Amino acid sequence: MDTPDSKPRATRGATRAAALTFLVVLLCGLTLAMAYANKARCAGGAIDTDGRSLVFDERKDSEVCYSDIQFLWLGRDIDNHVFPYVDGGITEDGALTGGAVEYPVLSGMLMWAGAIGVSNDADFLWQSALLLTPFALLTAWMLARLAGPAALLWAIGPPLVLYAFHNWELPVVCTAVAAIYVMTALTGLSVRTRGIIAAVLLALGFCLKIYPGIFVLPLAMYVLTEGAPRDGRRLRDLDVAGAAQTLLAAMGTVAAVNLPFAVAGLEGWRASITFQQMRQADITTNSIWYWGHQLIFGRAVEATDTWHDLVAVASPALIFASFVVAMWLGWRRWTTSAAFPWVGVSAAMLCGFMLFHKVHSPQYTLWIIPFLVLLQVPWSMVAAYLVADAAVGIGVFRYFYSMGTGEGVELMEGVVQFGVWFRSALLLALFFVFLRARLRGALRFDALSASGSKRELQPVA
Repeated sequence: MDTPDSKPRATRGATRAAALTFLVVLLCGLTLAMAYANKARCAGGAIDTDGRSLVFDERKDSEVCYSDIQFLWLGRDIDNHVFPYVDGGITEDGALTGGAVEYPVLSGMLMWAGAIGVSNDADFLWQSALLLTPFALLTAWMLARLAGPAALLWAIGPPLVLYAFHNWELPVVCTAVAAIYVMTALTGLSVRTRGIIAAVLLALGFCLKIYPGIFVLPLAMYVLTEGAPRDGRRLRDLDVAGAAQTLLAAMGTVAAVNLPFAVAGLEGWRASITFQQMRQADITTNSIWYWGHQLIFGRAVEATDTWHDLVAVASPALIFASFVVAMWLGWRRWTTSAAFPWVGVSAAMLCGFMLFHKVHSPQYTLWIIPFLVLLQVPWSMVAAYLVADAAVGIGVFRYFYSMGTGEGVELMEGVVQFGVWFRSALLLALFFVFLRARLRGALRFDALSASGSKRELQPVA
């Protein structure tokens, strides 16, 4: 029963939440302006006949303003406005041709769209930034609604400045957060219906940058258990049909998005997959596999085909094993008092993927930031992760600059190695922390029903 002042309290609470959300989105917009200004230092001015800014090669490493967006203006037929995948392919030595790109099809479409009507890398960077910005702002809005002030980590954190326009990560992060938002906020719908919608969003994320697809399995487990504590349930009490529909919705979405490209140009579509299979753990990957080889054999010893073959087997095997462990530990946390923690399991699986994959590009930090916002991770660990990330994200380009100029590389190599190994240790720790973490207290937010009475939307575990 409402007390006399319950409605005013609810109104004040809603006003404060709206004000906070507005502030987070506004600050995110300002951070994005800084992020663009950072990358734009490498663009503009004198431009050669290929549409390449001459300052790009001069500054990209020394001033840490490199971006894949600007770099890939050349080499993928983006500058020639070739529609992606349809006429593309890949050579025996791994070179992409004819509009093929190394990313899934929706990222390829974003790359193509960013080049419409432009003739140089500076304008391509600017137009791509305009395309990507709404995804970052929408992510900020959802995180503010879900996690309150913790969303500032996304909105004003250093990773957004460093990586917002480094690559095409913002749309894929948005799909992952949107799936969590649907499961958490749209409580007027059944768990099964929300699960199907979230699965479609995660599948779209898969068609952008793969990683959200791994969250479909814990999501299906959450739907299977109906988002409720165990309470002595037997197998026949579980929503097997709902879990199956969740999985089928994801698979159907992936098929629907990819099929037209596969039909129009099978070789070009398959080239993106082949490229990633052929990619080796080299100095550009910043993974434990490259630096592990350096640690074991020394800097002077080149990685052999035997080592690369080992990585090609060990990396996916360890990733798969981490997924199994995460799901098993998540299943154990489904108890009589707690629902299956699908968000925590998803975060742990992401840690396993980032830790053991043969490529760990700096901008992958944007993938994990929303989980650091949504889950009750100690802020000391968050700060430590930001330090490790900065050591890699800034240090690696200064390291490349030192190598290119012939200067001593020992200092910057030490910074990069510190970042790589510290980050790896944190990912291993976060794997277990995420599995036990509760969603942040601010995730519980109030909403007014049509009658004006207050009801609480409870967070999804």
